[in-house]
Amino acid sequence: MGLDELPQAVDKFKKAIDDAASKVDTETDTIIDDYNTCKKMYEKDELVYHVRDKEFRLPLFSRSLSHTKIPKISLPQIKDPGEQYQWMRKENFAGNFPYTAGVFPLKRADEDPTRMFAGEGGPGDTNKRFKLLSSNYPAKRLSTAFDAVTLFGYDPDTRPDIYGKIGTSGVSICSLDDMKVLYDGFDLCAPNTSVSMTINGPAPMMLAMFVNTAITQQMDKFKDENDREPTKDEAAEIKQFAMSNVRGTVQADILKEDQGQNSCIFSIEFALKMMGDIQQYFIDNQVRNFYSVSISGYHIAEAGANPITQLALTLANGFTYVEYYLSRGMDINSFAPSLSFFFSNGMDPEYTVIGRVARRIWAIAMKYKYEGNDKSQKLKYHIQTSGRSLHSQDIQFNDIRTTLQGLCAIYDNCNSLHTNAFDEAITTPSAESVRRALAIQLIVNREWGLAMNENPLQGSFIVDELTDLVEEAVLIEFDRITERGGVLGAMETGYQRGKIQEESMYYEHLKHSGGYPIIGVNTFEDPDADYADMANHLELARASDDQKDAQLARLKAFNDRNQDDSKEALEKLKLAALNDGNMFEELMETVKVCSLGTITQALYEVGGKYRRNM
Repeated sequence: MGLDELPQAVDKFKKAIDDAASKVDTETDTIIDDYNTCKKMYEKDELVYHVRDKEFRLPLFSRSLSHTKIPKISLPQIKDPGEQYQWMRKENFAGNFPYTAGVFPLKRADEDPTRMFAGEGGPGDTNKRFKLLSSNYPAKRLSTAFDAVTLFGYDPDTRPDIYGKIGTSGVSICSLDDMKVLYDGFDLCAPNTSVSMTINGPAPMMLAMFVNTAITQQMDKFKDENDREPTKDEAAEIKQFAMSNVRGTVQADILKEDQGQNSCIFSIEFALKMMGDIQQYFIDNQVRNFYSVSISGYHIAEAGANPITQLALTLANGFTYVEYYLSRGMDINSFAPSLSFFFSNGMDPEYTVIGRVARRIWAIAMKYKYEGNDKSQKLKYHIQTSGRSLHSQDIQFNDIRTTLQGLCAIYDNCNSLHTNAFDEAITTPSAESVRRALAIQLIVNREWGLAMNENPLQGSFIVDELTDLVEEAVLIEFDRITERGGVLGAMETGYQRGKIQEESMYYEHLKHSGGYPIIGVNTFEDPDADYADMANHLELARASDDQKDAQLARLKAFNDRNQDDSKEALEKLKLAALNDGNMFEELMETVKVCSLGTITQALYEVGGKYRRNM
């Protein structure tokens, strides 16, 4: 080519560039521009962002003891625009679609993701444990475990099969009086207080008691401050304030109960109706800070599922709730932000990316299938370390397992975390073991140097590969469920339960054969340990007869006080159920005069008892 032809060649080259650029989607250009904008933003010393119209300023660097400047967000060093685009579509910076790295730009600096888990004896006993666990924390993040009597919707009773279970392995709650004692001393409407309740079958009744307790607290506060009763209008304002500000989660995941945990009490159809009624009531009354359901994979994993199955079944259940709520005419953006998730973290490699994969799948479906807004696209989840990985042999090793699992959850940007106590393999944890479990989180969050950085998983070859592998496996499992008629169709044939059982048997076989090494259990065993002798001398935590009798006395006092009003309240509740009314709206009144057991029996008459498909 001669020099005289060079201008023409340059013009052709420019035209070719323009032609290629014209074929590039505008969104692609925007994404690449966003990459460079975000990178410049994180290179500064401070990040400025907004949540619910509030401005937050957070430092983007920390100093180690060696005076090294540690970035909170490590930035990718990608030059090629194509690779930048691919990274933004698959990863992106935390707080940005598809939220693989996290749903918020940075972690909260004023609050650890720690939950205080308790449940023992009567409401007063658990209240004392909550106060002990939360005494050193400005944020009160209370997580409540209920006894088997409560979980199955019964009242405490002298019947031998009930009496022995009152207040054991959880707290006994059967009335509004109990609920008020349980959370006494905690301002349920304070912005630094949130409450999680691990209950499913009777969740609507327990939630109605909880919301009434929050309202009563605010009414009492008004009376104390003004030395008078509120007027009708003032009472309505107080009630609305309480419902708008109460924070927390109730589990209420009935699909998971059928598949893995076995504490269903009502028919699935009736239980779904009540879940929908709760969500509709929350929408109508602007309850925005309380999650009406915690879609739970934890109990699926505890029943034996591997991490991929846990994640796939849990997300599938979540999408089933979405479809059901949409079928009732609710707008996606009115309820999707109020859905939360609950996962287990075990020792398997896939647990490293369980949050990353969950966030990405959920965000993509919410954006492109359901056309949900940014809030709807953000999957928020709680992690609890694996109870199944706790062993009674060499029990002290359990804290090591829990530490690794907690570290994994924090690296993956979980929104809250509960670390199990080492002795939960045998009994309800002691105050000492719970303190040690909390210390695990504190040491990881405050002492562990790499925790200064908030995206340690991004850029890792193995993490990237695991994320893609687990995502693909989950999507394949979705196809298997779809082939069986969706989640409810698969439940009719016992597909989910069968899969969980097969995976549980596989794990147990490897554990007993030694093919899956567990230190202190099937390898590196203590030759001097006498586990039979240790079991004989182990003190198990059980509710005392005095605690059980106190519950019976409190229940009798509640029933005697409300005997003139309870029958009519139950009839109104049954009528609401039969006439397709909102049962939760009626439950808000019913729980004021009726106990848990009487409400359960009344709802059995109109909604039917749960029967497993065979």
